[in-house]
This record gives sequence, structure tokens and C-alpha cells, in this order.
Amino acid sequence: MMTPMKRPMDKLSSTILKILKSRGLENRLSEYRIFGQWEAAVGEVIARHAYPVAMRGKKLTVIVDSPAWMQQLSMLKPEIVGKVNHGLGSEVVRDIRLTLGEVVPTSKPSDTPSTPVDLDQKDRMSIERYASEVNDPDIRNAIRQVMEKDFLNRKKRQRK
Repeated sequence: MMTPMKRPMDKLSSTILKILKSRGLENRLSEYRIFGQWEAAVGEVIARHAYPVAMRGKKLTVIVDSPAWMQQLSMLKPEIVGKVNHGLGSEVVRDIRLTLGEVVPTSKPSDTPSTPVDLDQKDRMSIERYASEVNDPDIRNAIRQVMEKDFLNRKKRQRK
């Protein structure tokens, strides 16, 4: 009797990338990575006054909170484009369109109390065990966030 050949297991990150590529969405992933890496690319000061909101082709639209910052950032466009592309590892952005609007603050710890439900050490270790298998840092962070949210939601439901 012949034993069936086992197929090597693909890593989750490569499987996700294959799916995105097959659906023509590989470039969209790079575009969306901009939103998660914005503060790291431009720095905390600029991130407090400007935030990316849309990507069309290779043009990134950024909301800026005041005319003064809009003027300052218009002079820094080439530098910002370079920093964003460097953070992404390829030329995803060629130009930036600045528009005046309200900048939503980034999710930094605030003075407001956190939700009473929190993850315990066992949950965190479990999440980290699964996430550590993913090589791509952006996908790994996304998986962590999804799993954390799922674990917290389950704990909230169990309390009810």
C-alpha cells in the first residue's frame, strides 16, 4: 500500500501573498502598508499634523491640519516620498497631494482608562507563537492585532 505524499506546508505570509498576487492586489498591499508605517516614516511631529487618507495610482493624498503645516510639508514632499518609499522597500509613492482637513490623532495611550478586559500571559504567548511563524513584519503585526481583538472579544462575551 502506498502512503500519500505529504505536501510541504506553505507559510501563512507566502500563502497570503500568493492569493493577493493572483487577484491583482499585491500592489494594494504595499499601498495600505503606508498607513501603518506613516509615523515611522515621517516622524511623530509630522504625523501629529498630517495623515495619509488615500492612495490612487502612485499619488498619496495626505490630510494636513493647518495652512502653515501644508506650506511646510509642500516643501518637504520629495523627502517625505523618499522616506515612505524607503520604509516600504520600493517605489510605491511618486507624488503627494496635500489637502486641508482634520487630522485624527494616532492611537497612543491616553489618560482615559482602558477596557477592563485584558489579555493574560497565556493568551499573549499563544498569539506570539502563531505570529512568530510569519516572516513579513506587516502581516505578522496584522495577525497579532486580529488575534488580540478576537481574544478580547471572546473574553468580553464570556463575562456576559
